[in-house]
Amino acid sequence: MNLNRFAGVINFFSVQDWALEARLLRWLTMLWLTIGLVVLFSASFPVADAEVGDGARYFKVQILWIFVGLLMSRWITRHPLRLIMQFSGLGLFVCLGLIIATHIPSMGVTVNGATRWLPLGPFLIQPSELLKPFLILQSARLFGQWHRFRVSTRWLWLGVFAICLIAILIQPNLSTTAVCGFTLWLIAWASGRPYKHLFITAGAGALAAVMSISIKAYQRERIISFLDPWAQASDNGYQLVQSLYAIGSGGLWGTGFGMGQQKLGYLPIQYTDFIFSVYAEEFGFVGAVMLLLFLAVFSTVALLVALKAKSSVNRLIAIGCMVLLVGQSLINIGVATGSLPTTGLPFPMMSYGGSSMMSSLIIAGLLIRVAREAHEADIVAMTEQPMRPRRHRPGSRRRRHEQPQQEATAAEHTPAQKKRVRRHTRTGIRPEVTLEPKLSRKPSRKRKRIQSL
Repeated sequence: MNLNRFAGVINFFSVQDWALEARLLRWLTMLWLTIGLVVLFSASFPVADAEVGDGARYFKVQILWIFVGLLMSRWITRHPLRLIMQFSGLGLFVCLGLIIATHIPSMGVTVNGATRWLPLGPFLIQPSELLKPFLILQSARLFGQWHRFRVSTRWLWLGVFAICLIAILIQPNLSTTAVCGFTLWLIAWASGRPYKHLFITAGAGALAAVMSISIKAYQRERIISFLDPWAQASDNGYQLVQSLYAIGSGGLWGTGFGMGQQKLGYLPIQYTDFIFSVYAEEFGFVGAVMLLLFLAVFSTVALLVALKAKSSVNRLIAIGCMVLLVGQSLINIGVATGSLPTTGLPFPMMSYGGSSMMSSLIIAGLLIRVAREAHEADIVAMTEQPMRPRRHRPGSRRRRHEQPQQEATAAEHTPAQKKRVRRHTRTGIRPEVTLEPKLSRKPSRKRKRIQSL
């Protein structure tokens, strides 16, 4: 085997030049993926075995999507953000076009009363999930360089963001709309936008949510069942009641991996929206607390990356990535525990779904890239610092570029003075030489006239 190729393969997987935060985020992401795969295998095995006769069906498909997402994430971590930002606007418009395409009856696929998917061969893609990374990049670019854009350009991009949120809302997909809108609002707040504008935007978002709930009957019924799920335990509150049963039956240490009972035909959509319920049942209260601590560590590292970012755009990208990954996870946990109304929001890097998995890994790659660029900027700043001149120690040999001050002064003497300096330096006597003021090389007009006469 060629040693150069072998060294190239090792260098391919090497992260020695990465910052500490980047390496931590990389290993935390891999740990998150491992936990998600383990829980997904247990949660999806009974459903996949009953539907297609292969219990590992969803597990295998998820590994395929993880492989694709890791390739995208690796490409992002190896290329500068200024290059990736050039495609953010185009990607945003492409995803917006795909979201609008879901409203076309012949193209959109309806699942559980919501038209959010497009067919891609044997798989389904959800454009609203693929929109999230581009939404982070373009909003960070807009709010991070707010004063560099014209007023017309600002309003144009704000209008594009509003159209994206409205297109997602009328699918209907209130939960994804709320997550994307909240992420945009937090990025704008972190950029230092005036509180007056932020309060007006928050009020408009809350008004849109109220209008959607008042128009859509099933959303209104979910809010009512959330307030008292036990009153409608066999109807609208069935999902939440079964989720609470699963979490409560886990106890302190859980029933053990693969030993959960609520996933056996009782808990609906247990491998997507309510995957945390399966996790809490099999790993118990201790496992749930450990997962929350893991999210706390991940968010802490992400905030450190945001604080160390060298530009406002990179800082806002890190904040947006942290909000979408950790914030969406907390919302999913809140829905499963009955702390929030029931919504169809997946758990990042844990729930089944190719679009959600690719989007989550791309966002994690952006966060790692911000950490790497902060580290590279520190290295450049250290190498560009001027070197201090070394002090001359008596009896030591001087380097060629360190000329004695006496020689540097003698270089400005006249030829007669140079002879005196050489003669006296041989005898060891240092003469006192008074230098005459240095005149300009360009003769004045008066001197020219005298010479001409």
